[in-house]
Amino acid sequence: MVYLVDDEDVVRDAVAWLLRSRRLLSQGHKSGEAFEAALAETPGVIAGQWPTSPACLLLDLRMQGMSGLALFERLAERGLTEAMPVIFLTGHGDVPTAVAAVKRGAFDFVEKPFSNNALVDRIEQALAASAAAILARRERAHRLRGLAELSEREQAVMKLIAQGVPNKLIADSLHLSVRTVEVHRAKVFDKLEVASAVELANLLNAARR
Repeated sequence: MVYLVDDEDVVRDAVAWLLRSRRLLSQGHKSGEAFEAALAETPGVIAGQWPTSPACLLLDLRMQGMSGLALFERLAERGLTEAMPVIFLTGHGDVPTAVAAVKRGAFDFVEKPFSNNALVDRIEQALAASAAAILARRERAHRLRGLAELSEREQAVMKLIAQGVPNKLIADSLHLSVRTVEVHRAKVFDKLEVASAVELANLLNAARR
């Protein structure tokens, strides 16, 4: 889904027509407030949850009421901009502000009047980035569920592996044989679908977050 937030009817209509011609679904809103209200009613997005399918947001920088920049900041605070990349639509005079927004995590900005092909290219790239982020999060969630499947002993071994402790020292610390530690290590890696201690540590950091 491509969300478009712009207070000009002609812009929303033109972009909606363009997206339909490229077989892309869109949903237009005339203000940041209207978009937030609609977003609150969208399954899977309320309360900071990510969309369940690829999405991006075309956002006018200058609007009556809430500005595009203010809306972007609110979405970023909710952690939505990774799964819903934001492309700013901006006039020439707003370019420095748009560039600053990109540095804060916006996907890109497109100047008005825009090239249809260039805009659709960036939208498709934003949707691809959204799809990748959603898939990566699902994979992390799947692996995190494996934590519940670890035995108490496997969890003890796992914590030391993540700290970079060698097998011999883990064995000494837990009063186990090195071979037993190797078996536990293999089970931990298999259940959590990781291939190294570094990957394991990253997964545990994600779990803590």
